[in-house]
Amino acid sequence: MNTAAAERPLWRRLLGFNLLAGIVLGVAGFYFGWWLGHQIHAKSLAYFADTNQNDVALLLGYLFFPIGFVIGLGFAKYPLSRALGREPSHHENEEGGLGRYFGVCTDHKVVGMQYMVGIGVFFFIGGLNAMLIRAELLRPSPQLFGAGNYLTIVGLHGAMMMGVMSSAILGPFANYFVPLMIGAKRMAFPRIEALTFWLLMAAGVIFVSTIFFGGFPTGWTGYAPLNDQANFGFDSYIFFFALVGLSMTLLGLNLIATIVTMRAPGMTWGRLPMFCWGVLSTSGLMVLAAPVLIAALLMVAFDRSLQTSFFLTSGGGSPYLFENLFWFFGHPEVYVVLLPAMGITAEIITVHGRKKLFGYKTVLYTTIATGIISFFVWAHHQFVAGIDPRIMATLWRAKIRYTVPMLFCLAWFFNFFIGGVSGFFLSDTPSDVSTHGSFFVMAHFHYTIMGGLIFAFFAAIYYWVPKMTGLRFNERLAKIHFWTMFIAFNSTFGPLFALGLMGMPRRVATYASNLQPLNIWVSVSAFVLGASMLVFLANVLYSMVIAREPAEANPWRSKSLEWQLPTPVPVHNFDRIPVFDADPYDYGIPPVAPRHVPAGASGVAPYPDRK
Repeated sequence: MNTAAAERPLWRRLLGFNLLAGIVLGVAGFYFGWWLGHQIHAKSLAYFADTNQNDVALLLGYLFFPIGFVIGLGFAKYPLSRALGREPSHHENEEGGLGRYFGVCTDHKVVGMQYMVGIGVFFFIGGLNAMLIRAELLRPSPQLFGAGNYLTIVGLHGAMMMGVMSSAILGPFANYFVPLMIGAKRMAFPRIEALTFWLLMAAGVIFVSTIFFGGFPTGWTGYAPLNDQANFGFDSYIFFFALVGLSMTLLGLNLIATIVTMRAPGMTWGRLPMFCWGVLSTSGLMVLAAPVLIAALLMVAFDRSLQTSFFLTSGGGSPYLFENLFWFFGHPEVYVVLLPAMGITAEIITVHGRKKLFGYKTVLYTTIATGIISFFVWAHHQFVAGIDPRIMATLWRAKIRYTVPMLFCLAWFFNFFIGGVSGFFLSDTPSDVSTHGSFFVMAHFHYTIMGGLIFAFFAAIYYWVPKMTGLRFNERLAKIHFWTMFIAFNSTFGPLFALGLMGMPRRVATYASNLQPLNIWVSVSAFVLGASMLVFLANVLYSMVIAREPAEANPWRSKSLEWQLPTPVPVHNFDRIPVFDADPYDYGIPPVAPRHVPAGASGVAPYPDRK
């Protein structure tokens, strides 16, 4: 810990660059933009003149809020020091105790933990909106919120999950473990790494603020012409996804640069762990797709505030242009969340099956091909399953250990299979015509996204968080969480296929009375699914705060490099760069010469049980 900083008076520490300063300058920036917009006296499109809605003011407020926020956090210190001819420090708050989690920190492990907590908060908000949706659908006609507010809740849930949760794996786990897995001491651009997290948090705050400006009626896709006709609250949608896109682009560039340029000697492309391949492929998608979304949202902002006509047919524009631009991002976005999940399952099933990964090159080529193909199918808006089924051959005649991470991985395969099969019906024109706007699509989407992303997310939590924190989870609570979540998930979304085939439309609070019994079943199951998250939170509270039982250095007997390091991992990761000379998945192979010798791992055998 930085003792000099700790000895400073509290008021001196509060006046520095930290989260408090970021909030103060962010709020000041918002009001400055709001004031500036009103000085311009620019109104919205003509049909909003009577409402006195000044989109210019709100958009400028949202523009200056993240600028003030990141300046207050301290991101301007480094460029200003360089501009003034001073030599800035290359390390920022890496040994600052608990305070390093509330500001700029260049330790990739701290950033990973920041992502874990921050994404968890917005995951809770998105999940709470899902509970509100199901509460409204307990009856065939609107009872709780009204049709307009119901649409806003649906949009908040969908956009929050697709926006913030896109970084649910890359944010916490790629930032934390990729440098460890490739033998690097840090990320290629540590300050950019920290910036991606705080931009994501600023985006979430902006998005939640939509409730103060009337919400938005477009759903999470924000289609034109609804986005041009939407009320004041849609401006938060614009800046939310724009900041998410900027965060994703910078995060992807940083991960690509780290994996390509900072691998330790011997870490050839043929030895790169499958999780790193998933991260690398996903990063390429983020870098290529997210800027297209930013450009589309910029055009929407211009349509709403400067009376351009990119998407307005009355001015020569086309709403179909927005749909194409959105799905050019949106379809690769599906694989942004799935490819890292595939990498996680490959890591966990090899460790718990005690077998070499079957078809390493086949899985690798499939991962890369999936990312490439995802750019060619946006116009069809159909599901394309890219995972090679032969990856399951890794478990054939394996000595499987049914730990909690392994259970979540197996559930991932089950859910993803159902999501993939249901996608065929949506890629076939006759069946898609009758099911596309129904709950059938909602069921398919949740099986692929929640069934894929969220189950892999929890698999990674139970697998890697003991390494990140040095504390182990309560095994009984973890298994209660898994079985409750798995059963309730399928009980919630399985019946939606039937509801869709029976004609229940999406995003509508009113439905036929004969569908009420099945909707009650789904809502009750959704509440149980929400309760399973409370079991997880109880496990976190009990394990990390009350019991605090130390975790073993390598409880899974993994051979991956991150598990050979001490727990907790030192700030500098390695005293010297390790050397790799063997396959990362050589389970079940007789002992050979040392594969790597990670410095700083004294007392930890580099080769736990090979059997």
